[in-house]
Amino acid sequence: MTLILLCLQQTKDLKCATRILSKKFEMMSEPKKAIVCELGFGGLMHIPLMNVPHKLLKELANSFNLDKSKLDTSYGSFKVKPKIIGAALGLNASGDLVSDKVSYKKHSEENKLIFRRFQGKTLKNLIDGMMNISVDNDHDRLTFKKIFILYIQMAFLLPTTINKVSPVHLTQIFQMDKITEGNWGGHVLNFIIKGITNYRLKKKKSIDGCLYALMIVYFHLSKHTDKKGEAIPGPPWVSH
Repeated sequence: MTLILLCLQQTKDLKCATRILSKKFEMMSEPKKAIVCELGFGGLMHIPLMNVPHKLLKELANSFNLDKSKLDTSYGSFKVKPKIIGAALGLNASGDLVSDKVSYKKHSEENKLIFRRFQGKTLKNLIDGMMNISVDNDHDRLTFKKIFILYIQMAFLLPTTINKVSPVHLTQIFQMDKITEGNWGGHVLNFIIKGITNYRLKKKKSIDGCLYALMIVYFHLSKHTDKKGEAIPGPPWVSH
């Protein structure tokens, strides 16, 4: 009950820019929405226009058992696996993990130009580019895809305290042909675990990672823990 009451409080988001995400999807053209679905991120369009309070997300972070990858709460313990994060947000959670950082020196000259073009861009830069670009030809469609992949990581899936695109985000745009095959559920979960670990062990004041996903997992599993089969709503859980 405490977590539910905290969720209803009107406070600002922690790191997951849920309000921005919801608003931009609402304003996005249908052709662009179709591309988002094609990339495998259509489930994120279900995220409602709401504030997520700091207290709730930190409560979940403090309840996360790093040794067992579980949420230990007063309503029970819930194992958090890549497929759980995938179901919560409508992301692919099978196959190889999404690649992490890749050395700038290992890129081709063409990719180095792309790297420099986007490195250091702010979230506002990405939003402006994503919303303003047309998708009338193949070149612009590909550019939109790259900007969106950077945006969705920075704003929601892999948010950090730094308001600039980092090498962690950039790696993915050089593997556009494998975007839909990547284990995004595992990638997001690993980033959450890393963020909570740094928060506890290194005493960081803020927590990197998509804690919003933990909130969806908590509410869904605690609500439907005693149900079976068709009585349990299917993924993406965020749509419910």
